[in-house]
Amino acid sequence: MTDAAENRFTTRTEFEGHFLACVARSNATLSLFDPDFAVFPLGTSATDAALRDFLARGGHVQMAMHQTGLIEREYPRFLRLLKDYSHRVECRVTSRALRTLTDSFCIGDGEHIVRRFHSDHMRGEAVFNTPLATEISAERFTGIWAESLPGLHATTTGL
Repeated sequence: MTDAAENRFTTRTEFEGHFLACVARSNATLSLFDPDFAVFPLGTSATDAALRDFLARGGHVQMAMHQTGLIEREYPRFLRLLKDYSHRVECRVTSRALRTLTDSFCIGDGEHIVRRFHSDHMRGEAVFNTPLATEISAERFTGIWAESLPGLHATTTGL
């Protein structure tokens, strides 16, 4: 998995496949941003297995979002994963000033990225083994993360 690869996509199925490929290729970090993660397959058994494998190998996940409600209502598998790996998964909610951001991406190890250009559409690209392709989104994520507060917790009390 060291060859550079760039793929355009326009369907949900293609996006989900590239997202799972990004998780599988990553070893240390996953940085994800989406307004609500409605399109990310966080509720599927395949994603649960891939993320559990990633986290069991010592990986860390950082997720930033505008709203947590959809995850809390629709993704019980992800909430169990968050509970099981709360020491390796951190979720934050953006400030009101950032609510106009509409892109969506997952960056793995600073080398792989799956990005939708606008969260309302499926058009996007997946680029693997190309650190240069992740730089702009990684800088955006750093800024988003700094302006966000802890938001989605393993339990309803946040413990």
